[in-house]
Amino acid sequence: MYVTPIVLSVLCTAACIWGASAAPKNVTATLVFKVSNKTQSKSPSSTQGANGTAQPTVYVSEDLEEPVPKDRRLRLSEEKPADKKAKVVKKKVKIVKTVKVVTKVKEEKTSPGAGGTEEEHCPPLGLESLRVSDHQLRASSIKRYGLGSHRGRLNIQSGIYDDDFYDGAWCAGEKNQNQWLEVDARRLTRFTGVITQGKNSIWTDDWVTSYKVQVSNDTHTWKTCKNGTEEVIFKANKDPDTPVLNKLPTPIVGRYIRINPQTWFENGTICLRAEILGCPLPDPNTVFMWEQEPQPTDKLEFKHHNYKEMRKLMKKVNEDCPNITRVYSIGKSYLGLKMYVMEISDNPGQHELGEPEFRYVAGMHGNEVLGRELMLNLMEYMCQEYKKENPRIVRLIKETRIHLLPSMNPDGYEMAYKLGSELSGWGIGRWNYQGLDLNHNFADLNTPLWDAEDNEQVPEHFPNHYIPIPEYYTMENATVAPETRAIIDWMQKIPFVLSANLHGGELVVSYPFDMARSYWMAKELTPTADDAMFRWLATVYASSHRIMSDDNRRICHYDNFMRVGNIINGANWHTVAGSMNDFSYLHTNCFEVTVELSCDKFPHEVELPIEWENNKESLLLYIEQVHRGIKGVVRDKDTNQGVPEAVIVVDGLNHDIRTAVDGDYWRLLNPGEYEVTAKAEGYHPSTKYCHVSYEDRPTICDFYISKTPKQRLKELLANGKKLPKELLLRIRQLRNRKLKSRSPK
Repeated sequence: MYVTPIVLSVLCTAACIWGASAAPKNVTATLVFKVSNKTQSKSPSSTQGANGTAQPTVYVSEDLEEPVPKDRRLRLSEEKPADKKAKVVKKKVKIVKTVKVVTKVKEEKTSPGAGGTEEEHCPPLGLESLRVSDHQLRASSIKRYGLGSHRGRLNIQSGIYDDDFYDGAWCAGEKNQNQWLEVDARRLTRFTGVITQGKNSIWTDDWVTSYKVQVSNDTHTWKTCKNGTEEVIFKANKDPDTPVLNKLPTPIVGRYIRINPQTWFENGTICLRAEILGCPLPDPNTVFMWEQEPQPTDKLEFKHHNYKEMRKLMKKVNEDCPNITRVYSIGKSYLGLKMYVMEISDNPGQHELGEPEFRYVAGMHGNEVLGRELMLNLMEYMCQEYKKENPRIVRLIKETRIHLLPSMNPDGYEMAYKLGSELSGWGIGRWNYQGLDLNHNFADLNTPLWDAEDNEQVPEHFPNHYIPIPEYYTMENATVAPETRAIIDWMQKIPFVLSANLHGGELVVSYPFDMARSYWMAKELTPTADDAMFRWLATVYASSHRIMSDDNRRICHYDNFMRVGNIINGANWHTVAGSMNDFSYLHTNCFEVTVELSCDKFPHEVELPIEWENNKESLLLYIEQVHRGIKGVVRDKDTNQGVPEAVIVVDGLNHDIRTAVDGDYWRLLNPGEYEVTAKAEGYHPSTKYCHVSYEDRPTICDFYISKTPKQRLKELLANGKKLPKELLLRIRQLRNRKLKSRSPK
């Protein structure tokens, strides 16, 4: 999810300080690109060869059997000290003679990232994920409605203005020890832990420093959590944002649970955000047990996958479907973790004439993990369904070359994974290891385009597409992450047509431009020349998403995107300079949107099956949009060979595209009649009318263009050939005409 401008400036400053202190002093960041199986340092190129218009370097298939790289700066999550604790437990268990105790310890041990305690494997009730409704939350008092009990959810965010109606916490209306926040679990539950945060605000500091926990079955009689005979006072937060987990000394069974603050930040008031850990118990007398969310019938691996587990799953999919899948790496992260891509195609490993290229990118922000898991689920699903001969999947794979990048920021993910779904908070793992936000790290191509437009230089003297990367961005000392460089190189090698990058923390689809045209504006509607097409693409995903399409759903934080159909122009939400969406649109042919998949950035594992159901149809339907519009091949009329880098101009749209290395092109367009022109250097332009229908197949619009006499002459002279007599006569005639026109009458 994006960060609001004021908050972003604070976070970026903190991140830079942290990155400077955390990074080893003697380490230099270098990026290695694979070129013909050799390595060489490289900076992003300008326009030559961008988006597959020059002969691309083929990405070599990866051997996932190779060992995971060991870097002393990064302890991968599977190597964390929890293993040592497990050994200690085993030693203690040896003293006990009962076999049942050993089994119990093994069964109750929690997997990393699960969000439960070490002894109890209980998931969160779902305050953060909104499974717990507003009606299930009550409070002793509230400061105002925007700070009511319904705002007491872990990681809920406030607005950026001091007078925003909604703020980021529950805040009590009084300051005493009789205040409480209550959660109705709606069934008997074994409560095992409580997680708290302070108030999310850039204007005030408010958090609870200690509290008691009380449980009840009827809301009249309350039992306070005790350790023996003493009431337990749990230590809570020392800052507003870091989640603090307190495990109950002994699990308590009840339907209702209260957090009863005892002390709070002395300069603030009683404000908190919370999550409750608990396991529901069987209770045939409650109707809530009968309510079941639709469970997926797809047999997929619903769990969080760290780097090693991700490699293992991708390897398994590749082995199960070797004829339609291929795994390759586009580069490495700052800490040396490879950025793996799964290619799904009926002819993996090469671009096919007339077949569009599609990509999904997930994990740009390492703590927004749902996209990563959805990409792994999608790989498994497409492999399984292809083997079952599902006609929809078979058609997609045969007609589209699909690339899935599950983790653009693997270093950031490992940071978040170590803490788990609830304790990673809102920011840990968002940035890469250097402290860079990758969605602000691409070259700003918007500013030079808009400056040229203001000076009326577009498109005669400045291009409206394939805008070159500024020189400052290609320098060795430029602050460009290796992950960003790898993505740019990937974009330039493959002629992608359509893409989406998957984020988390909201439920909305945003589309370019992401950067406001007025640099002083925090947000401003800034549409592209293809605004109608982008609005369609965003609507396709949002309207088919199971939760986004529900008009009765609760808003995630403070923005109500339902009023605008759950789509928004990125710059009209908040301005972002150097975004991947804008760069992709201006530097390549590829149209790209950002999908905010879920209110919860790091859903617990129990949420993953439901999230797959929420997004499955949207993921497939969005890929199918790559076939909307026109496509064709621009060929040399004499040789019948494809013409690379020919420009495709659509009348009325101030954004052109270019043909790929074989002369093929794809132009996304909504239904309608279009005047289309193909032109290339040294050729006469050719124009025709192309009709785009409402069918889900592209209109074929091929072009044959002829070389100009000047170009023919250049080629003949370059090859050392003699000029034909008719051409010599033609040149003499032209010269005579010029001389006559210049001579005085």
